[in-house]
Amino acid sequence: MKHTTVALAAIAALCTSVSAEDMEEIKIEFPKPMFIGTPVPAKLPNLEQPDPSKIVKSFMAPKGTVNLAQDKEVTSSDPAPIIGDLTLVTDGDPDGSDGCFVELAPGPQWVQIDLGAPTSINKIAVWHYHKQAQAYVDVVVQVSDDKEFKTGVTTLFNSDHDDTLKMGAGSDPAYIETNHGRVIDGKNTKAQYVRLYSNGNTSNEMNHYCEVAVYGVPGK
Repeated sequence: MKHTTVALAAIAALCTSVSAEDMEEIKIEFPKPMFIGTPVPAKLPNLEQPDPSKIVKSFMAPKGTVNLAQDKEVTSSDPAPIIGDLTLVTDGDPDGSDGCFVELAPGPQWVQIDLGAPTSINKIAVWHYHKQAQAYVDVVVQVSDDKEFKTGVTTLFNSDHDDTLKMGAGSDPAYIETNHGRVIDGKNTKAQYVRLYSNGNTSNEMNHYCEVAVYGVPGK
């Protein structure tokens, strides 16, 4: 029994070593800060307190991981944005300056990215409007292989604490927008489509996106 235990431990160590060799560090490129400090926006019951130590600046992922969303097709519940164009969501530029973001109509809205093929999603980085300190309301991030999001839907992030969007109450915190955006764990979920919801923000009723990056190894 002792020899069996030692052998199994050795195999596990070897697998871990091989797995580690197949990983690489992915560093996130952040845009310049658009405001100084972290003034607190209007209160939300689930608003987290800013903590610089929790900012995700890099992460380990399988070799070959790239931003799968780069220049991919974007659709939306608001097909005619008030400001900007939907292509800005995946143009690779998370800057918060004028001309770098899309503004959608008030109320619950979503944007959806077609990755082109099913693939395992490692991380999703989201930048809403970060030119001023505000938090977005009822942020929900889901993935699926169904373009209509009627079947096979996996929720990766949900700050809709009171189930306003009728997709289930979420336990994730609302957060103040900064140039660091928010990095969401994709949990290696296999999907082709990524859909992101919001319901206005603490400054006004509008919905904004500067950029959405989806990290994973390209699917076939």
